[in-house]
Parts: sequence; structure tokens; C-alpha cells
Amino acid sequence: MDLSSTPAGTLARRWQWLLIALIVGWLILLLAPVLTPFVCAALLGWLGDPWVDRLERSGRSRTTAVVLVFTLMLLLLVLSLVILVPMIERQVVTVIESLPAYRDWFMQTALPWVEQRTGLELVAWLDVDRLTEWVRGHWQQAGGVAATLFGYFSRSGFAVMAWIANLVLLPVLTFFFLRDWDLLVERVGLMVPRDHFDTVARLTKESDAVLGGFLRGQMLVMLILGVLYAVGLSAVGLNLGILIGVIAGLLTFVPYLGPAAIVVFGGTAALVQFGDWQHLAGVAVVFTVGQIIESYWLTPKLVGDRIGLHPMAVIFAVMAGGSLFGFLGMLLALPVAAVVNVLLRYAQQRYRESRLYAGDGPTIVVGSAAGIQLPASRDCEPPAA
Repeated sequence: MDLSSTPAGTLARRWQWLLIALIVGWLILLLAPVLTPFVCAALLGWLGDPWVDRLERSGRSRTTAVVLVFTLMLLLLVLSLVILVPMIERQVVTVIESLPAYRDWFMQTALPWVEQRTGLELVAWLDVDRLTEWVRGHWQQAGGVAATLFGYFSRSGFAVMAWIANLVLLPVLTFFFLRDWDLLVERVGLMVPRDHFDTVARLTKESDAVLGGFLRGQMLVMLILGVLYAVGLSAVGLNLGILIGVIAGLLTFVPYLGPAAIVVFGGTAALVQFGDWQHLAGVAVVFTVGQIIESYWLTPKLVGDRIGLHPMAVIFAVMAGGSLFGFLGMLLALPVAAVVNVLLRYAQQRYRESRLYAGDGPTIVVGSAAGIQLPASRDCEPPAA
């Protein structure tokens, strides 16, 4: 008798798969710092593979197609760095030079305004002399914290070297992922159990379509909004318009953080630099135009509802991934969440097709428009003739 076809055998296989998943998760947690460049390269290879396949179908060899796509990706990266790095450097210098103005505005304008409406004595508590006395009174504790920070920064030299090594390794890994992507997918497919191959292939294609459309569309949305916010805030006259626009564009990946960055950073910069409501209204106009374009054109056309996740779920996924696996977890948060969402939809479909949901008795239709059916009650059975 074949025990694998019995309920006990099925349960044993499920426990085996659960054990394998736990081991894989433990290895990812253990090797997270080492896996970061490999995951980044795999994402770049996955994003570039459709272009390689398209060039390959046009008659070029796989290697030639990979070289063309890889060269294009490098050129785009170098061009972005050549344009952005000098601009961001000038903006950072402007931020450093403007710090005294921001401090004065905070102490002389913002805090008195808050005090008038709350009754709290914040200016007196944040007085320079008071802060100096407080630091002197906690000097030993501050010294301990400083020693801890010094030890951290001395150890962080190895982290900096690791980041440099990862940056050097990333292009090499990306090239090999682009070249061997189809072979890797084929080998992974050979490891899938044959009795689940059709289901796994269908779910994988659905996850690839959902995730690919979302990431490619979201990157375009981030790029367009970043340029729009940077140009708009610079046109208003903000010295830090480019930096705030770039930050807001990057934060658009997490729902509501990009608009919040425009409101907070842009509004504060306008008040500190000009101190009037006209420029603050200009920032509000840039924010409103960006939200209208994003809500009514960019997101519906480029992203849509492909990922199917609530904004709260997206924020939780990013925070949970960063808390569990650091930068690697934040990088993998949305891809994993998208795949989990596809699996949950499949589980919901299986549940609605199961006897646990449908029951064993006859059904009565209570809402034809909604398509809702409930099991018929025994009390509703017609009397016997």
C-alpha cells in the first residue's frame, strides 16, 4: 500500500515542506548581509530579462542581447549619477549653509507660535544656557553614549568596505543573472514536484505579471513625480527644491510618504526662506498638481491595482521587512508581499470551492445580483404532502 496517498502521508509531506520553508527562512536571516548584492542583481536581471528575450526573438544571440541591455542599463546609471550627484551635492551644501536660518526660524517663529496656541513654555526649556546645564549635569552619561557611538563608527569601517565590495560586485552579478536567467528558471522548475507543477507554474506566472507590472510602473511614477516636484518647487523659488523633489519621488514608493514629504519639507523650506504665505501657497499648488496627475493619470495608467495591497499593508511590509532582515528585508518587502497576496487569493479560491465553505445541504439564493448563497435551513423545508 502506498502510504504517500493516505491522509497521514499527505500531512507528513506538508510538514516536510513547512520544515524546508523554516530552514530557508533561517538561512536568509543568517546570510542577509551576504545576500544583498545577489538579491539586487537578481531583481535587475529579472527586470531586464524581457528586453533580452525581445532582442533574442529579433534574431540576435543571447550573449549579444545581454551585452546590449547591460550596456544600456550601465549608461542610464552613469548618466543619472553624472546629472544627479553634482546637483544633490550643491543642495546638501545649501542645506548645511541654511542650518542657522532653520534654527533661528524654529526658535523664534515656530516655537512661539506653538506656545501661543498650547500654553507650553517650550522656548524657555530649549534655551541654549538651559541645554548647556543639562548636558553638564548628564556629562558622564553623555560620555558613555559617546564611547558607544565611537565604538560603533570604528566598527562601521568594515560595513563601509562591505558596501564598496557590494557595489563592485553588483554589475558582475547582474550580467550573469541576465545571461542565465532562463536557465535558472528552468532549473528551479525541474525541482518543483510534478503533481503540483501546473499550480505552481500558474501562480508563478500570475506573481510575475503582478510584480513586474507594479515595479516597472512604480519606477516610472517615482521618476516622473520626482522630476515634477523638483521642477515645480524650483520654479516656486525654493533653494532646496531639487533635493526635496528627489526625496519625495523616492518616497512615493511607500503610499502617502511622498506627498507628506512635499507638505512638510516644502512647506518648512518656504516658511524659512521667504516667511510669507504666497510661496507656501506655491508649494501647495505644486503638491495639488502632483497629486492630481498621480491619482488620475500616472497610477491608473502605469500601475493600476496590480499589486492589490492596501497602503497600510505596504507600509507594514516595508517596516516588518526592515525590522527582520534590514536593508535586504526592505528590498524584498513588496515583492514578497505581492507573492503572498497572490497565494492568499489562490487560498481563498480553494476555500470557496471546498465543502467547508459550501456545506453539504441544499442552498437557497438570497441575492441574485450579489451571487450569495446560503445553506437551506431544515426549518424551511416544505411540509410533506
